[in-house]
Amino acid sequence: TFFKSRNRPLKYDRRTNSDFVFAIGLNNAIIDGQSLEDSPYKIGGSRFAELGWQWRTRVFKNSNFMRFNYGFSFQFNGLKPKNNQYFVVENGQAELQEFEFDLKKSKFRMDNLVFPVHFEFGPSKFRKTEKTIRYSLRNQFRLGLGGYGGFNLGTRQKLKYNRNGENVKDKLKRGYNTTNFVYGLSAYAGFDGVLLYAKYDLNPIFKNAEVEQHNISLGLRFDL
Repeated sequence: TFFKSRNRPLKYDRRTNSDFVFAIGLNNAIIDGQSLEDSPYKIGGSRFAELGWQWRTRVFKNSNFMRFNYGFSFQFNGLKPKNNQYFVVENGQAELQEFEFDLKKSKFRMDNLVFPVHFEFGPSKFRKTEKTIRYSLRNQFRLGLGGYGGFNLGTRQKLKYNRNGENVKDKLKRGYNTTNFVYGLSAYAGFDGVLLYAKYDLNPIFKNAEVEQHNISLGLRFDL
């Protein structure tokens, strides 16, 4: 099968291509009634990462100005609480409380599997030979608008602290009452495969929360 695939004839007009997607940047939460400046999470210390695969299909037969992008991604959204705090669940509510020891590290992470969908706009270079026609996005501006939906795969908390002269690392994997189904809006813009990327969860981080929090991310995305 390997040699057969290598000897397969070139497709004259290939309307669908695929890319590996990698993104990284800052993460935080929008809390009802509070500004981002008053966030209980560290602005620089809270980060996100995303790994995935996407397919890009030309919408119109004789124009590549609009593309329909779809695929799957693993998102890792991290929050680092300020002021020596960590998450606990009491009476069905996830809330921040002060830890009894001096925390060297407090990190809360949500791992999601999502299925992004974007409409992508931008020019491309048209190349035609006797055997093929191709549209190249190399060094071209791109703008993508869309969203995603998927599932929370797991939530974990990592604590590092010193207790009676002993360094302790706690890795706690629990539900923390986080929302099972995640969905949101996302957008990106840039040149070639380097893009400014933003995403916002429309679902609250915690189920049945008295004060809703929504995850928000801003960073760089690389389509490789």
